[in-house]
Amino acid sequence: MFIYLSKKIAIPNNTVLKCMSWNKDQGFIACGGEDGLLKVLKLENYTDDAKLKGLAAPSNLSMNQTLEGHSGAVQVVTWNEQYQKLTTSDQNGLIIVWMLYKGSWYEEMINNRNKSVVRSMSWNADGLKICIVYEDGAVIVGSVDGNRIWGKELKGTQLAHVAWSPDSKILLFGMANGEIHIYDNQGNFIMKMTLSCLANVTGALNIAGIHWYPGTEGYLEPDCPCLALCFTNGHCQVMRHESDDNPVIIETGMWYVASIQWNQCGSVLAIAGSLRNSGAEKDINIVHFYTPFGEHLRTLKVPGKQMTSVSWEGGGLRIGLAVDSYIYFANIRPDYKWGYCSNTVVYAYTRPDRLEYSVVFWDTKNNEKFVKYVKSLMSITTCGDFCILATKADDTHQQEETETEAGSGLYVLVLCNSIGTPQDSKYIDTDPLFVTMTKTHVIAASKEAFYIWQYRVAKKLTALEINQVAKTRKEGRERIYHMDDSPSGTSEVTLNNAKAFTATRDPICCITASDKMLIVGHESGILQRYSLPNIGLLQKYSLTTRPYQVSLNCNSSRLAIIDITGLLTFLDIEMRASSGDTEGGGSTAGDPSKFERKDVWDMKWANDNPDLFSMMEKTRMYIFRNLDPEEPVQTSGFICHFEDLEIKSVLLDEIMRDPEVPNKDYLINFEIRSLRDSRALIEKVGIEDASQFIEDNPHPRLWRLLAEAALQKLDLKMAEQAFVRCRDYQGIEFVKRLSNLQSEAMKQAEVAAYFSRFEEAERMYLDMDRRDLAISLRIKLGDWFRVLQLLKTGSGDSDDALLEQAYNAIGDYFADRQKWLNAVQYYLQGRNQERLAECYYMLEDYDGLEKLANSLPENHKLLPDIGQMFVMVGMCEQAVSAFLKCNQPKAAVDTCVHLNQWNNAIELAKNHSLKEIGPLLSKYVSHLLEKNKTLEAVELYRKSHHFLDAAKLMFKIAEEEAKKRTRPLRVKKLYVLAALLVENFHTQIKNSQQSKTKGKKSEATSALAGLLEEDESSSDSRILDDAWRGAEAYHFFLLAQRQLYDGKVDAAMRTALHLRDYEDIIPAVEIYSLLAICSSSNCAFGTCSCAFIKLESLETLTPDQRQLYEDLALEIFTKHSPRDIRQSQRDGLNDGPEGKLPTCIVTGRVISEYQFWLCNVCKHCASEQEITQHNFCPLCHSPVA
Repeated sequence: MFIYLSKKIAIPNNTVLKCMSWNKDQGFIACGGEDGLLKVLKLENYTDDAKLKGLAAPSNLSMNQTLEGHSGAVQVVTWNEQYQKLTTSDQNGLIIVWMLYKGSWYEEMINNRNKSVVRSMSWNADGLKICIVYEDGAVIVGSVDGNRIWGKELKGTQLAHVAWSPDSKILLFGMANGEIHIYDNQGNFIMKMTLSCLANVTGALNIAGIHWYPGTEGYLEPDCPCLALCFTNGHCQVMRHESDDNPVIIETGMWYVASIQWNQCGSVLAIAGSLRNSGAEKDINIVHFYTPFGEHLRTLKVPGKQMTSVSWEGGGLRIGLAVDSYIYFANIRPDYKWGYCSNTVVYAYTRPDRLEYSVVFWDTKNNEKFVKYVKSLMSITTCGDFCILATKADDTHQQEETETEAGSGLYVLVLCNSIGTPQDSKYIDTDPLFVTMTKTHVIAASKEAFYIWQYRVAKKLTALEINQVAKTRKEGRERIYHMDDSPSGTSEVTLNNAKAFTATRDPICCITASDKMLIVGHESGILQRYSLPNIGLLQKYSLTTRPYQVSLNCNSSRLAIIDITGLLTFLDIEMRASSGDTEGGGSTAGDPSKFERKDVWDMKWANDNPDLFSMMEKTRMYIFRNLDPEEPVQTSGFICHFEDLEIKSVLLDEIMRDPEVPNKDYLINFEIRSLRDSRALIEKVGIEDASQFIEDNPHPRLWRLLAEAALQKLDLKMAEQAFVRCRDYQGIEFVKRLSNLQSEAMKQAEVAAYFSRFEEAERMYLDMDRRDLAISLRIKLGDWFRVLQLLKTGSGDSDDALLEQAYNAIGDYFADRQKWLNAVQYYLQGRNQERLAECYYMLEDYDGLEKLANSLPENHKLLPDIGQMFVMVGMCEQAVSAFLKCNQPKAAVDTCVHLNQWNNAIELAKNHSLKEIGPLLSKYVSHLLEKNKTLEAVELYRKSHHFLDAAKLMFKIAEEEAKKRTRPLRVKKLYVLAALLVENFHTQIKNSQQSKTKGKKSEATSALAGLLEEDESSSDSRILDDAWRGAEAYHFFLLAQRQLYDGKVDAAMRTALHLRDYEDIIPAVEIYSLLAICSSSNCAFGTCSCAFIKLESLETLTPDQRQLYEDLALEIFTKHSPRDIRQSQRDGLNDGPEGKLPTCIVTGRVISEYQFWLCNVCKHCASEQEITQHNFCPLCHSPVA
């Protein structure tokens, strides 16, 4: 940062000031002094010039009001910015609250305890509460509307200062003896603060100031120190919070400190006071500026006897100082984190709602901005089209790195392009306090060492640059050098991080680099010059002051140096070095020239002229050619770019007021005098004289200006000469083309088009009846809407083709902007089927896409793409149709497979004699079975009409489930599903035979053929013959239990008797246990006895289980005789004269009637009377017809 005194306001009658405060929001300045003096001032800028913004604009007092009400010296003034109130207090203890009404300040409230004097007052961050402390220990907390919230007398203490925490939960009270006590917001004592800065200090102590930055504009980094405490003896500490054990200690070296204050964003702390000047009678008034981490930034000397107060302006660009009976104002040029690369201004700012910096990449050409959020940003450096963001590494990254490998990077250099996209990054251990970059290298320096990284980006380099890169690649892309080393530039250097941390007596304070050399500045004033890309120490120069900023011109022949006081000097490097050699000694090689400029805070060399540079001196910009200044320009902008005799400057102060919405008005272009004079000569005197002037002051930009002026006047000879002088080959070609034209009007039209006056050129073409040229001009410009208008106004030979081209180009225009509906209308007129398909797809208009596919001829090249579009959205039928139309049956089959339409796939494969579908299906099934997805495999077989394979798998699942003793109902369902698949298989065989023998044989013959085919195809006849056996077994098993629980014991026993035929499906122990229960319940003890005999003879039982059955049988049959009482209970009831009779699946009874119901699906019978109560078949669950 740079600071300089800019204005001084005298207080009438030489009244000495005691205090001052600058309102951050509205800009009012309140100052209080002896004899009841209280004034409110306001500085405002008055200018109509858009370029004169910020500090460059002249400022005058728009308000100068004396507030009367105090009789004693006013000692405390404090603003409530949220509610526009001013609170003041004098030596008699009188407190007045002032309010703004119709542009003037009036008394709103008055308070006087008449006991003691007010030492300090502080409003909290939201302006709702004020805390007032009196010297005698009294504390009052009041509200903004004047009500007292609470009051307290702190016995035995003398109070001097008070401060609120940002969250208003804590109050800090500064005592007259130098102690600081921490209280909560209700006035309850918590603890005494530890004052580390007073560890070895003795004697009387007074607090100079306590200021706690409330975080209103965010913090420099997470956990940034924000509570500043300073004592009158110059000792200061900056804390992260009230109980910080490790504060930042600042030793100011001042013998008396009067006042301290943070700037508006907590990035700079101003400490104002005086310094004992040895040898002089009076002390020197100074203001020190520090970062929150205790790093000293600047010192400002202020005239006068004694400084009493310091206060920042709301924007942080000015500071007010109360000295004796004057207010001094100093302007501040902050160290913004910013840069400029390829028409893009890159700048960073903090926000209260984010911990990271917001880095904005503002493309000034297109007025677009891209925001990137970066934690702990340290600096932004730019060169060419790229920028380097230097940041501290994330804690999480450091932890990961330390776990995996030693030497993890504490800092990161991120290489970004002009829209903020990271191109490369490097983790380094060297603290990147100073960073510079060239087209090929990034150099980051700490105080002790510098690190060099040769970065690579996908960019066209010149042959020379490529050779330079090739040389350095052999040496390694990363190197590190310590300040005390003297590298020769020939030896190989490895990356040795240990060097970077060796302390040095003479720390680095600035660096700069060009393609040829690197300059490193030291605090002692020594400059070291190294060669690039091979680092070799070439020379040392000695300066009398400490350099702050150094910069090389475009051919590295001269170095500009701005020192810590703002003095600009120059050092001739190449020329003086050579003269020094010839004189026989190198001592004179670094002698600075006689040029000096004071109060310089920014400078920029021209990119194309080594003798041309611009600099900022206070609020004026000077342009120098050969060290001769032109007349200055009033501005406070930062210089971005100096090329082609034009300077680009950006008003960063204005941008930072509202950084989220940068305005193009804040980017200003300045032309240098020779460009302005040449333009004036051309306009007022004529081309010939201007040509002579430009001959005397040659520059490509001036020749181009002359060439353009000559073209305007159709002076083709002069235009050609000027284009030759500025090496503009296109311009020369254009002049030649013009000279071949006969018509003057045609020449004028071409010139108008050359200068982008397209409307005028088109009008001229149309006046000459050359509509074709007007159309071709618009085609070159890509203005197809106008091309369409021109085509519709007349007719020509190639109009139809051009019309189609125009329609398609307009369709492309809408498609690029994703306005697909508009694009469709133009593509239809332009008959562009490819783009139409894309638009329909993007619009999800699949009907339109299908119509388009149907309208295309067979084997059209677009059909496969349309088919693929249908595949993407799962529309199988349409995709297959498209693929078949372009004769790609394999793609159609693949689509069916992909979309799980296996039946279609198999049908297509058969129709088109594709053999790979079978193996593919088997492969997919085995893949599913490997993953234990049997049900998916069944579904796959079912969809592909491989019903028998599906049935086999289904039977397998059912048997496995039965073994697991799963719920019988689930097992029955699985068996039913398996049996239904077998039925589907029967139907399939029957249908295939019918289709083969259509019209040739009788139905009986085809059925017989079907059965024979089944026998041939099926190796597993058991599945085909007894498909329903498993389902029957579990159906009767469930039915018997249901009947038993319903109390129908006889029916239950009859049903259980059927189960004896299914021992191969249901375990025998379950069948005979159920039969024993049912028969004993039915008092059919003969059947029960048979069941027990069967149970006891089972080989699967353990001896213990068998014993239990025997004991139970003994218990039953000692009470009951083992015989069936009724005839109906006896066996063999279902054997009729003609063999086995059908069983009713509803009741389990034998059907003896001749008429009964037969299920269409499972072919099982039921009594007609019983089935009427059911809507679905009890076995297969198909609807009852």
